[in-house]
Amino acid sequence: MAYSHTNSKGQTYYLHSKDVTLRGGRQQTIYYFAKEVKDGALDDLPSGKQVVENGRTGLPLLKNA
Repeated sequence: MAYSHTNSKGQTYYLHSKDVTLRGGRQQTIYYFAKEVKDGALDDLPSGKQVVENGRTGLPLLKNA
């Protein structure tokens, strides 16, 4: 089951990750929340991260703990 977070507005978002290649050729993992479970959904929070919420939009974001 994918990690889910329900924001203050009652909307549920699911955590996903994706490996991308930056312009310099370096690989980096990005984390994002989506309203539906898609490929790349994570079962748990990455270590050292915490969920915070954008106060204006209610969109959850990952931040270093």
